Amino acid sequence: MKKIASISAFVLAASTIAYAQTAPFDMSGEREQGSTPMVPRLTLPAAPAPATVPQTSVAPTSPAPSATSATPPFSMAPASPSPAPAPSPAASPAQAEPPRPQSAAPVGPAPAEAPPPVRQRTADALQRFVIPFTKFGLDGEYDRKSWSVYITPEQAAAPAKFNFSYQNAVVVAPEASELTVLLNNRIVGQQQIGSSDAPSNVSFDVPAGLLQPGANLLTFEATQRHRTDCTVQSTYELWSDIDPAKTYLSFSGQEAAKFSSTDAIRAIGVDETGRTQFNFVVPALQQPGTTKPLLRLAQGLAVLSGMPNQTFSFSPSSLPQPGAGRMTVVVGTPAELQPVITPPPAAQTAPSASFVTDPKSGAPILLISGPSWPAISSAIDTIVSPTDRPATAVRDTLATQRWSAPDAPLVLSDTNLTFSQLGVKTAEFSGRRFRTNFNIGVPSDFYANAYGDATVLLDAAYTQNILPGSHIDIYVNGNIASTVPISSTGGGIFRHLPIRVTMRHFKPGLNTLSLEAILMTKEDEVCVPGTTAGAAPRFALFDTSEIHIPDFARIGQRPNLAGLSGTAYPYNRATQPTPLFIDMIDSDTLSATATLLGRMAVAAGRPLDMEPAATPGAIGERDAIFIGSISQMPAAVLTQLNIATTSQASWQPPAATQSNQTEPSVSFDDWRSKVSGGVWRGQITSFQEWLRRNFDISLSSLQFVPGSEEVFTPSNAESFLIAQGKSAAGGSTWTVVTAPSANDLREGAEALTAQVNWPQVAGHITTYSSKTGKIVSVPVGRFDFVTSQPWSISNYRLIAANWLSTNILSYAFLLVVLSLLIGVTTAGMLSRLGRRE
Repeated sequence: MKKIASISAFVLAASTIAYAQTAPFDMSGEREQGSTPMVPRLTLPAAPAPATVPQTSVAPTSPAPSATSATPPFSMAPASPSPAPAPSPAASPAQAEPPRPQSAAPVGPAPAEAPPPVRQRTADALQRFVIPFTKFGLDGEYDRKSWSVYITPEQAAAPAKFNFSYQNAVVVAPEASELTVLLNNRIVGQQQIGSSDAPSNVSFDVPAGLLQPGANLLTFEATQRHRTDCTVQSTYELWSDIDPAKTYLSFSGQEAAKFSSTDAIRAIGVDETGRTQFNFVVPALQQPGTTKPLLRLAQGLAVLSGMPNQTFSFSPSSLPQPGAGRMTVVVGTPAELQPVITPPPAAQTAPSASFVTDPKSGAPILLISGPSWPAISSAIDTIVSPTDRPATAVRDTLATQRWSAPDAPLVLSDTNLTFSQLGVKTAEFSGRRFRTNFNIGVPSDFYANAYGDATVLLDAAYTQNILPGSHIDIYVNGNIASTVPISSTGGGIFRHLPIRVTMRHFKPGLNTLSLEAILMTKEDEVCVPGTTAGAAPRFALFDTSEIHIPDFARIGQRPNLAGLSGTAYPYNRATQPTPLFIDMIDSDTLSATATLLGRMAVAAGRPLDMEPAATPGAIGERDAIFIGSISQMPAAVLTQLNIATTSQASWQPPAATQSNQTEPSVSFDDWRSKVSGGVWRGQITSFQEWLRRNFDISLSSLQFVPGSEEVFTPSNAESFLIAQGKSAAGGSTWTVVTAPSANDLREGAEALTAQVNWPQVAGHITTYSSKTGKIVSVPVGRFDFVTSQPWSISNYRLIAANWLSTNILSYAFLLVVLSLLIGVTTAGMLSRLGRRE
C-alpha cells in the first residue's frame, strides 16, 4: 500500500506542475501583481507616402516580405511597455521598424488604406480621381472597360503614379486570373487577382512621356477563372470590384495643380464618388438679366468637361470648399465681387475670364468679370463659343469617351461599321462565357422599332472541343435580340456569318450592344481539378466583324421623353431661342435648371439657346420648357399635359418621421369585383400575357384609334416629375419639370440626370422617388408625328411599314379592303374580257 500511495502522490504532483506550465514561457521578467496578461499585439504599418512607393508595389499578398520592403505587413510586439533600442543614425526608417518574427504565419492582403482626403491637392502632390462611376467592377471571365481622362500640360510633364484598390470574389482562382491596367494602350500594371479577404492597394509608376496633354485612354481589363467550378453558371460568380475613392493618378510637384488656361476646364475630372460639381458664386444671382448668361455658361462647362455625372450649384456669397472633381466659378462685376474675391484690374474696363488662385485654400478659381453684365456675357462667350454648333449641322458621333471610349458613332442611314471602329479588339478566349460591349447612336427621329433589323456579320472561330448546344447571343440595351446556335462539331470558322438583330429595343440616342458566346465542352462536364484554369484558346473574335444598319424610318414623335434623354429632342433642332419659364429665381431652382440643361447639352452635343420667359403667356406657340415647384406651375400647362391640377395642393411627400402606412379601406365595390369578376379578370390577364410573350401582341396594338391619355396624379411616394406633351394649339412640344418643393426639385434633377438613371427617362411622364430611388415611366398612349426630314417616297414607305406593324387591326383591315378591291377589279375585268357563249 505504501508503494501504491507513493506512486499516486508522484503522479498528482506531476499533473500539478504540468497544469501550471500551460501559459507560454516568459523571459521578460516578472510582472506586477494583477497586471494584464501579456498578449501578442497586432501593429499595422502606416500607409506609405506616395513619394516612397516602389515602382510596382502591391499591398502584401505574399507570405513573407522581401528584403527591400519599406514596412513589414505587421509586427508582433509585447503589450508590456519596454524601452525600444534607439536606431543608429545611419539606419533608414524602414530599418528602424521592429523585425517580423520568423515564425509568423503567412498573411493575406493588408487592409486598404484610408480614403484620400477630399481635398484635391496635398502639400507635394496632386491626386486626380479617374473612375467616373459611383461603383465600378469587372465581371465574368473576361471584361474590358475603357474611358478617357483629360490631362493638362502641367500634369503631363510631372512625374506620375497610378494607384488603385480592389477586392475580388473568393471563388476567383489567383493562379489563373489577371488584372491589367493600360494607359494609352500601353500596359502600366499587370498582376494576379488575389485579394478576396480584404481590399489591396496597388501602385504603379507611369512611364515618363506616356501621358499626353489632352485626352488619355485608361483601360481596365480582367481575365478571371473559377477555383473549382466549370459550369457557365459559375462564371456569374466572378467579380473584381475597384474602389473609385482609392483609384487615382498622383502627380508630384506644385505645378501640376495649376490651370494655365481656360482649356483646363476639360480636366476637372471627378471626385471620390465619380461625380463632377460646378459651384457658382454669383452675388447678383437674383437679378433678372443674369439668368440667361449663367445658364449658357453652365451648359458650356458641361459640354467642355463631358463628364457623365455633373451637378451645378449656385450661391450669392461665400466661396465653397474646394476639392477633387469640383470647380468654383465666380461671376460678377468688380463692384459685386469685392466682398467675395478681388478681381483683376483689367476687369474694370474689359471682359475677363481666367483662372485665379484662392488666397485661402490655394485652389484655382474660374473668375469671370467685366465692367457690366453685357461685358460678362462677352467673357462667357469666349469660353462657350468653342462648343457652339449650328442646329442644322449634322454630327458624326455622340460624346461618350469620358465614361465609355470610343465615342459612339451616330448612324443616320444605311451604314456598315467594323468592330475595330467600335472599340472591340481581336481576342482569344479559353473560358466558358465570353462577353464584349460596344455603343451605337441613332437620331432622335428614329422610328423603326417595330420592323427594323440590323445584321451582325460575325468573324469568329471555335475549336473542335466546343459541343453542340453552345450559342452566340446578341443583346441590345440589356434585352436579348438574337441567338445563333453552334450545332456542328469539329470546330469551325465564321466568315461574315450574318446574324439578324431586331431593332425593337433601339431608342433615340445611345444604345449599348453586347455579344456573348456561351461555350460548352466535354472537359467542363467532367471538370477535373485544374481544368478550370486551362489556357488553350477555345474561341476567337476578330475585329474585322461588322454590323450593318439599313435605312430606317425617320420621323419625330410628340411626346417622346426618350428623344429628350437621348439627344435633347426637340430642343436640339431649334433654330430660334427656346422659351424657358422658371417660377422663381432662387438657388435651388436655378441649380436644378442648370443641372438639367447641362445634361441636355451633353446629349445634344452643344449648348441650347434658352430665353427666360417672364410669363407663360409670352411663350405662345413654341417649343418650351417649364421648371419649378408644382404649386407655382401654371394650371393651364398642367392640364395640357394631362397632369391633375389637384396635385398642386395634394402632392406632398411625407417627411422621414411620418409613417407611410394608412388604415386600409373596405368597400362593397372591392368585394363585388373580387366575387363577380375576379376569376374572369385573372384569366383575361393571363391570356394577355400569353399573347404578349408568344406573339408580341398587346391590347394597344388591337385597336383602330389610340385611346385618350388618362389624367396623371403623382403619388406622395414620388418626389420629382418630368412630363412632355403638345402645346395648346398642338403645334409645339412642352416639357414640364416639377416637384413638390424647390429642394425636391434640385435633389430630383441631380439624381435623374446621373448617367445610371438618365437613359430611363422615357414615355409621356417619368417620375422619381427620393425615398426608394425608383424611376417609373408612363408609356405614350397617343402621339403625333412631327416632320423631321424632307419628303421622300422611301422614307414614307418605311414610316408606313413601322406604323402598320404596331397597329395590327388597321393592317388587317387594309389587307381585307385591298383584297376586296383586287377581287372586284378582277371580276370587272373578266366580265368584259374573254369568250362568251
